[in-house]
Amino acid sequence: MSLPRLLLPLALLLAAPLVSAAPAAVVQTPQVRAELVAHAPEGVGAGKPLALGLVIRHQDGWHSYWKNPGDSGLPTTLAWTLPPGVAAGDIEWPTPKRLPVGPLMNFGYDGTLLLPVAVQVGPGFDARTLDIRLHAEWLVCKEVCIPESGDFALSLPREQATAGSAALFEAARAALPRRVAGVSAAARIDGDSVQLSVKGLPADWQGQALDLLPATAGALRNAARPQAAWAGADWNARLAIDPQRTAAPGTLDLVLTRAGEPAGIELAAAVTGAWPALAAPETTEMAEPAAAAPLPPAAAEGGLLPALLLAFFGGMLLNLMPCVFPVLSLKVLGFAAHAHDRGKLLAGGLAYAAGVVVSFVALAGLLLALRAGGEQLGWGFQLQQPGVVAALAALFTLIGLNLAGVFELGSVLPSSWAAARARHPLVDSLLTGVLAVAVASPCTAPFMGASLGVAMTLAPAQALLVFAVLGLGMAAPYLLASAWPRLAGWLPRPGVWMLHFKVAMAFPMFATVVWLVWVLGQQAGIDGAAALLALLLALAFAAWAFGARTLGTRARVGFGAVAVLLLGATLAWALPAWHEAPPAAASARAEGDWQPWSAERAATLTAEGRTVFVDFTAAWCVTCQVNKRTTLSRADVLAEFRSRGVVLLRADWTRRDAAITAELARLGRSGVPVYALYVPGEAAPRVLSEILSPGEVRTMLADLPPAAAPVGAPA
Repeated sequence: MSLPRLLLPLALLLAAPLVSAAPAAVVQTPQVRAELVAHAPEGVGAGKPLALGLVIRHQDGWHSYWKNPGDSGLPTTLAWTLPPGVAAGDIEWPTPKRLPVGPLMNFGYDGTLLLPVAVQVGPGFDARTLDIRLHAEWLVCKEVCIPESGDFALSLPREQATAGSAALFEAARAALPRRVAGVSAAARIDGDSVQLSVKGLPADWQGQALDLLPATAGALRNAARPQAAWAGADWNARLAIDPQRTAAPGTLDLVLTRAGEPAGIELAAAVTGAWPALAAPETTEMAEPAAAAPLPPAAAEGGLLPALLLAFFGGMLLNLMPCVFPVLSLKVLGFAAHAHDRGKLLAGGLAYAAGVVVSFVALAGLLLALRAGGEQLGWGFQLQQPGVVAALAALFTLIGLNLAGVFELGSVLPSSWAAARARHPLVDSLLTGVLAVAVASPCTAPFMGASLGVAMTLAPAQALLVFAVLGLGMAAPYLLASAWPRLAGWLPRPGVWMLHFKVAMAFPMFATVVWLVWVLGQQAGIDGAAALLALLLALAFAAWAFGARTLGTRARVGFGAVAVLLLGATLAWALPAWHEAPPAAASARAEGDWQPWSAERAATLTAEGRTVFVDFTAAWCVTCQVNKRTTLSRADVLAEFRSRGVVLLRADWTRRDAAITAELARLGRSGVPVYALYVPGEAAPRVLSEILSPGEVRTMLADLPPAAAPVGAPA
């Protein structure tokens, strides 16, 4: 029996969705839809008008920030990559609105926002297309703030007009603060305030109620409205200086606004007089954090060495997880086949270990690279893609069919491949290690949650070392067994029993397929699961048609042609079904006492004095499902939650969710399960162990202070 050398093409298919995060024109998150747009009404060339812009469409209640964000927040940043001879200017910021936050004041935008940038094309540009790349970072806030980013790409034809977003650029230009001829402003320091005088305002602005927004950050008190009065045609205002100011500018850049006007008037007021000395810092309770600071993970206290030790022992314990059992059965089969050939046994163990270690490092390197590129990802991210889940299901189906004797590799592979396989049996062991990592990585959280959270914050070389040690720990039992001669004496010699054992090992593979179909059903609904089952049926028929030893050449050609057509038809049905989550996705539904999690809902509840318990989970996380059934769904545990007035929220990470990824990072974790208790008045949430027990939950609830358990309706 050969281990799945046939799996190499499927392994490449498995890797494809992981590296497909190429830049595109649109980036979608639960909070915003960001799009790179262009306006080139005369094509691209020297002297022709050209503007680029980032469109941010905020979901209801969410907002992003101006170049002076105010007392909290961060401005959006744009980093362009353009061909030689092409230069992008600065962001032309539309007139913002005030965003009051308790006693503080921010400035920003909601609804649809376009941040335009003028572009100059040099006379030497002669390419057929203008290829544009943009890395953008923005902070989006509601009751909580989430830092987001995206990589965008756009290609503009040189000889063709691009004007599909003309209306957006026109609206953005109409909202840009403008310089008005004849308008002048002067500022004078007077104690703890600035006396501002503005002359030459348009006639229709005179006598009106005006507001002033400070474009220069760090000098004025943002929340203080100007104390203004008209003196004929002159507008005079007293502006409060921020006691904790961080700037003492010689010129104040300001935007004067009037109700009903989309655009303000730009002012540049030269400042005379000396700025007052800085006052002692004062503490202000912030209702809206600029971006929630990450909480220190428990494993971070001892540095790198404890993380490495936890990684090694966590890797060893990983062999006990049920998601790894089917792959380990393949390894046991290989041990039995070479039990009395010490050289082959040791070589196979080393190849398996190499496959495990290299795969963990490669998967971690890909994750770190994608996160550095702005992707909101965590450990186990590969199983958040329906295509990856489907590829794994196909992989295990083929392994199971091969073990069950439905087809033989020698009947499918060309003779040259089969000969090469016979000359290089270690490739099978190495691929088994790769396969083990593919299905084991989502199961690392019970033993590695804190250490993986630390690894995500380390320098890349140190982080990769943690994952290499994790792989070494997982492979250690097999390395030890393959190098221990006495173990061979405990195993029976090869014989007929191995044929029966081989067939028996097919059933753990099929059980894994059942689990993967359920995971994909959680991601893509019943239609997606049905499409996967149809694809697996077509794949099984193809394996039999091409690999059954009893079929003649003509029959193989005929059945093979039918199999190819069936595979093509089912793929055409399946791919669209896996592309989008169904409208009634599990993550959006309430389940009994449990309500769907959102950062703003959790913040609102704790602000009201309610204690909140959050279950960060995913359908592909086996430990999550075990904890759910053995602890979190128990009637006595739920009754205890109700008696304490604890609100239960479930954050479903089955599909990618940037908000959940951000909250996990704040908790010092990069994967699930994670269980967190948010108690009003406590600075940081309490994080429970990943392997949950009813006793631990009861102990946690008994420790709640009386103020954290308000009397009221059940959660």
